[in-house]
Amino acid sequence: MFAAISWGAKDMPASDVWAAVFQYNPALTPHQIIHELRLPRVLGAAVVGAAFAVAGALMQGVTRNPLADSGILGINSGATFVVALSFAFWPNLPYSGLMAVSFAGSVLSTVFIFILGSSSPGGMTPMRLTLAGAVVAAMLHSLSSGVAIYYDLNQDLAFWYAGGAAGIKWTHLQLLIPVLLAAMAGAVLMGRPVSLVSLGEETAASLGIDPKRVQVMAMALAVVLAGVSVSAVGAIGFVGLVIPHISRKLIGVDYRFIIPLSAVLGSVLLVLADLAARMVNPPKELAIGIMIAMVGVPFFLYLARRERRSLS
Repeated sequence: MFAAISWGAKDMPASDVWAAVFQYNPALTPHQIIHELRLPRVLGAAVVGAAFAVAGALMQGVTRNPLADSGILGINSGATFVVALSFAFWPNLPYSGLMAVSFAGSVLSTVFIFILGSSSPGGMTPMRLTLAGAVVAAMLHSLSSGVAIYYDLNQDLAFWYAGGAAGIKWTHLQLLIPVLLAAMAGAVLMGRPVSLVSLGEETAASLGIDPKRVQVMAMALAVVLAGVSVSAVGAIGFVGLVIPHISRKLIGVDYRFIIPLSAVLGSVLLVLADLAARMVNPPKELAIGIMIAMVGVPFFLYLARRERRSLS
């Protein structure tokens, strides 16, 4: 985070960063750049990265689907579609309202995905859930593009498609941080039941855990984390896919430890991705989504290949 605040189109010495954080002087231009632009951006990227990673860990745990992620399962697309509608019909909506509609879009898309995935004979399976999510994500992305073209919103929605933390301000963080920290605290408290459900519903039930209740609660928290995060940085995918797998490789299969470690690693990944997006071609910036996709797409293909081998 210190490096991300210091480096950019204009590098700041460590002394200026320290002074701007702890002895802010609004009369100094370097202090203004650090305090008003870079600090909220980096803090926002850290919190949102943690939220996406924890959402992915929860979904992978309760669905026992190694490919589960808020982007792949269509939750991010639902939030983006409703954001597109809000830009078209309520262009002056405050950030609190945008956060609410983004969350509502995530809820609706999640419900639709689970209905679609459960409608086939044999009920829900990890592969059906992934396919249903991919179908819903493609449909909602097309609808969002149609709304953007019809209402001439391409410029406004470009940020939400590509993702980025440049627009995060202190006023956003005042709403964003309490909601996401509360949801992540709830996720940490659910570490033990999620671990038991990840071993199988019959195992969890034999140990006194109601699997359906745990699944509903975990998915509700994941939808809050993903939906609110999309309202801040756009539909960034793959964070929730990659990070939980790294956490499991490092510390095993106990979600009491996977969830908090995923939060830390998710923060690190998104802060580094934001820094890389600013440093590739300064003063111009690439989208964070591009930087994440360079890691996430090969990782997704590797997991899909491994999953296909395990099913065959």
